[in-house]
Amino acid sequence: MPQFAVKRIAGALGAELQGVDLARDLTDDLASRIRQALLEHQVIFFRNQELAPAQFLRFAQAMGQPVEYPFVKGIEGHPVIIEVKKLEHERSNFGGIWHSDTTYLEQPPMGSMLLARELPPFGGDTLFASQYAAYEALSEGLRRLLDPLRAISSSAKADVSKTREDRIASDGRAEAKKDYLASHPVVRTHPETGRKALFVNVAHTVRFDGMTEEESAPLLQFLFQHQVRPEFTCRFAWQPGSLAFWDNRCVQHNPVNDYHGHRRLMHRITLAGDTPR
Repeated sequence: MPQFAVKRIAGALGAELQGVDLARDLTDDLASRIRQALLEHQVIFFRNQELAPAQFLRFAQAMGQPVEYPFVKGIEGHPVIIEVKKLEHERSNFGGIWHSDTTYLEQPPMGSMLLARELPPFGGDTLFASQYAAYEALSEGLRRLLDPLRAISSSAKADVSKTREDRIASDGRAEAKKDYLASHPVVRTHPETGRKALFVNVAHTVRFDGMTEEESAPLLQFLFQHQVRPEFTCRFAWQPGSLAFWDNRCVQHNPVNDYHGHRRLMHRITLAGDTPR
């Protein structure tokens, strides 16, 4: 039975699972133990995974249900695998702001996976932030205020729209809508762990449901800064063949854009989620 060692990389979240070859070792039992590690550590990492697209997809299918991304079409033969790339001449990177993936959908993803294909000679790390830790660090009074609130997410919020422009221009889906909108709890209860997590993010959340943007701004700005405090985060330095798998229900991420003039190419698979509650 394949075993793996767990190496935590930060206090709040994040662990490397060592000693696993996902192309060779993947069994139902191993998949179950990997899924449990995800629930415990919120984001997990693997090194040296030389996976062909079909092998990457097989691992994703063992973890959940892969779904297509609304704005960018998939690679040839695999519509659920998209390229996350920044080219040498580009200045903005894809998703280059703190966010939870596609919270503007009625059912945001359960999780996302990134597999490193081509990397710059330096930089290009990804930051992750635990929204369990962010919620639990709030005062009891603020938690009581936030618990019943809902917030509106939009795919058209200016900051993140800019980071998608190059990819929509080169790989966009013709049928994508201009704007997706959804209302979700500000604090969601994780459907598997039962823990509460903040579920707003600076990339997509525009206002509280029932309030104007102007009325919402002061409290949202506090939450956006609070939820990515350094003690809630971990940082991952990529190598070719590195794979990250994060729980989008309780984790935000931010790809660091510090490698201008160099190419970075990742393959991403998104896994279907449920309606936040």
